[in-house]
Amino acid sequence: MPYWRLSGFYLFYFALVGALIPYWSLYLKELGFSARDIGTLMALVMATKIVSPNVWGWIADHTGKRMLIVRLGCLLAAMAFAGVFLGNGYWWLVLVMLVFSFFWNATLPQFEATTLNYLGEQSHRYSGIRLWGSVGFIVAVAALGPVLDTQGVTILPVILMVLFVAMWLSSLLVPERVVQHLPLTHEPLLKVLRRPEVLALLVVCFLLQASHGPYYTFYTLYLEDHGYSRSLIGQLWALGVVAEVGVFLLMHRWVPRFGLRNLLLFSLGLTALRWVLIGQFPELTSVIVFAQLLHAASFGIYHSVAIQLIHRYFTGRNQGRGQALYSSVSFGAGGAVGSFASGLGWDTIGPANVYWLAALLAVLALGVAAVWIRPVACEK
Repeated sequence: MPYWRLSGFYLFYFALVGALIPYWSLYLKELGFSARDIGTLMALVMATKIVSPNVWGWIADHTGKRMLIVRLGCLLAAMAFAGVFLGNGYWWLVLVMLVFSFFWNATLPQFEATTLNYLGEQSHRYSGIRLWGSVGFIVAVAALGPVLDTQGVTILPVILMVLFVAMWLSSLLVPERVVQHLPLTHEPLLKVLRRPEVLALLVVCFLLQASHGPYYTFYTLYLEDHGYSRSLIGQLWALGVVAEVGVFLLMHRWVPRFGLRNLLLFSLGLTALRWVLIGQFPELTSVIVFAQLLHAASFGIYHSVAIQLIHRYFTGRNQGRGQALYSSVSFGAGGAVGSFASGLGWDTIGPANVYWLAALLAVLALGVAAVWIRPVACEK
């Protein structure tokens, strides 16, 4: 199995995320957009995840051609993103971001299913491959901070275009034969969705990603307003993902020892703490650094647990749709609601109160998980 080819795709995919999510809001601000406009535009990238992964997941589950869909999605996303060089008006960017994200968001769930199919019964080793995505994010976000400080944010679209092309080229290196034949026997999808622990997990994923809205949309602008340089902001973004990598390296040991449910509850509690610290103490660099280390829990532990539970709950021909549903409900619906709501509240109730609301969402997720996701459901 081509371990390095799989890892290479994660590397470039998340390098693109590391360039887009932390810094695209800076580019939009440079174009003169308001906080509300920025929140709406960033929400569009998340909103397409509600539809796109499910459409392409259905096609992949019925054709078995997951890597063909990944390659096509990467290519069309790159072509659509090139539209940013043709105009910078609000409605034009709405169109460009809708189209490129529709194809881009089709790729990761199918690649996740490909990777997990390869791993088979060793799904706990997923994090060893996925960590290269974190490496790509770290390199991109840390390197871009100084570049944008010296060259200006207008260079960002060119850098993103290069990363889109690199992602597409890396997808060509993963052979279609990686995808194993899917068993024909599986539970009907609606029956799976009616199980309380499955519904609870999807609700938890939605709430937790919604709580990330102010972080992914405004964290860079928030720190810049409090006197942080773009270089330092990039280093803080990178620090969070370094902590995430540490988690990925240890998850294969933690899962058998602590269990998926306990790890999930632990991550949700620390996520709430993280948002409180960022919202209340932005002027204290030491607190912000500690809060960034908590990214190990709010994303690293949470995502590793969630994706393994999705893989257990959705079997056979439901695998692709299960990964697509996870992406749609969490990063799609949750991310879109969080980004849009934080854009509405940023200038009205203020950043500190927006982060308090984010912490509340994480606490709600903790309550849902504690009541409805039972150990027997996780560890069977």
